[in-house]
Amino acid sequence: MLPSTLYDALVLTEIALAVLTAIGLIFVTAPYGRYRRPGWGPTVPARVAWVVMESPAVLAFAAFYLLGSDRAELVPLVLLSLWQLHYVQRAFVYPFLMRSGTRMPATVMLLAIGFNLLNAYINARWISEFGSYAVDWLADPRFILGTALFAGGYALNRSADRTLRALRRPGESGYKIPYGGAYRWVSCPNYLGEIVQWFGWALATWSLAGLAFALYTTANLGPRAIQHHRWYREHFPDYPPGRKALIPYVI
Repeated sequence: MLPSTLYDALVLTEIALAVLTAIGLIFVTAPYGRYRRPGWGPTVPARVAWVVMESPAVLAFAAFYLLGSDRAELVPLVLLSLWQLHYVQRAFVYPFLMRSGTRMPATVMLLAIGFNLLNAYINARWISEFGSYAVDWLADPRFILGTALFAGGYALNRSADRTLRALRRPGESGYKIPYGGAYRWVSCPNYLGEIVQWFGWALATWSLAGLAFALYTTANLGPRAIQHHRWYREHFPDYPPGRKALIPYVI
């Protein structure tokens, strides 16, 4: 077991990474998806990249969780289930719903693996070892509200992803304007859902590790939502003028 002082340093490291990521992504657009471009080294099939880079959030998280002395307690098991609900889908379902043929720079994949290992460690070790959750935590308003936010964000993320996939018929390529659902208000409700989800996790776990992850998610997805919004406006003259990038009526 790592000393708690080193654990705390790793949590603070993730918060620092959130700040650096937000600053970096303001000036450099991550080179995958519609922004893929040469100059970023060798690439791998996007499906393979997604499975490889997201699977540590499932497998390493489970391994780190099992190291904890509270691994068999009820509340940690509930929190484990919430985490795996998201990441099993993200690592082993979502990649096979993507269009085939797209590629991702190996550099992006490797950076994501490193982050997911760090993030899995600090969150798994908190809920099964360093945190303390009596059974009555399940009735605490922080847990109830946090779980509700997690569930709502998860549902929004999945619904928005389904809308995007439905835009293309089999064999079609290119991009179209999404409509319906939360797309009435924002360009990237899938990103908004994920941000809400992980702030819900931070509240439900009442942990600095959870907050670090929520901040990093915002730092990573917030700039990309703004870039997507700008891209839509540049490529579609009829793009809905009242639609915001990420937060309805705000930004």
